[in-house]
Amino acid sequence: MSEARQYILPATLATLLHVALIAVALVASSLPSRQAVTPLRVQATLVQDVPTTVAVAETPEPEPEPLIDEPPPPPDDSERLAAEEAKRLEDARIEQERQARLAEEEAEKQRLAEEERRRRAAEEAERRQREAEEAERRAREEEVRRKREEEERLERQRAEAERRRQEEVERQRRENERRRQEAEASLQDALNEEAELSDLAGSPAMAVYVTMIGQRIERYWSKPPSAPDGLECEVSVRQSQGGDVISVSIGRCNGDSAVRRSIESAVNLASPLPLPSDPRLFDRNLKIIFKPEQ
Repeated sequence: MSEARQYILPATLATLLHVALIAVALVASSLPSRQAVTPLRVQATLVQDVPTTVAVAETPEPEPEPLIDEPPPPPDDSERLAAEEAKRLEDARIEQERQARLAEEEAEKQRLAEEERRRRAAEEAERRQREAEEAERRAREEEVRRKREEEERLERQRAEAERRRQEEVERQRRENERRRQEAEASLQDALNEEAELSDLAGSPAMAVYVTMIGQRIERYWSKPPSAPDGLECEVSVRQSQGGDVISVSIGRCNGDSAVRRSIESAVNLASPLPLPSDPRLFDRNLKIIFKPEQ
């Protein structure tokens, strides 16, 4: 609509100019045209009344003067003004046409520039749209890749946790089996040792070992006045690997407190206790029946 309005003024001026030119042409054609006036030359003979008897001499005719072309009179002011007005109108028409042509060229340039701007804007919008779509596509692919990697990582963690759990279950099973076997072996060893000790307890070597300990304690014992005849006390002794007495306690005993204290003192003084000839007879926790000779 703006481009159509640009052409209305030049077209109106051109139409008015053509109407004025036609009007001037009609006025000029209606005026009487002036033709050049040529003066007329008249040749005449003078006749006089004379007697018929008198002879009249004839006068020779003068030579005709040469005709001189006079310049045409200058045109009147109305024709000049009409010509100037026509020229002015023609110049105005030409200028209007030139201005209209320039306006059309400028409008065409602007139209082409606007079309180029729109084309570039459309291309830029399309490029941005493609870039946005590409960025969105890459973002979706990145999100899919990230989720896939996260799922793979979680799956690896679950698999690793399951593997460790299975390994722990297997290790615990082996540990329980080892402990069971060790317990069975220890129990069997204890049973065997108990059987051996039971066998050794009644052996002559054990009797000799116990007798040696009792005799050594008795050597360091000071019999108190309150000691009854037939004294018999159960003495628990804890000793080191070398026979050193660590602790002493009196169990069942038919003596009083003085007797008990005397026995404890004798055991401490007897340290280190004698060792058995057979190492299998050694016991860190001894139970001895202290029964001194009367």
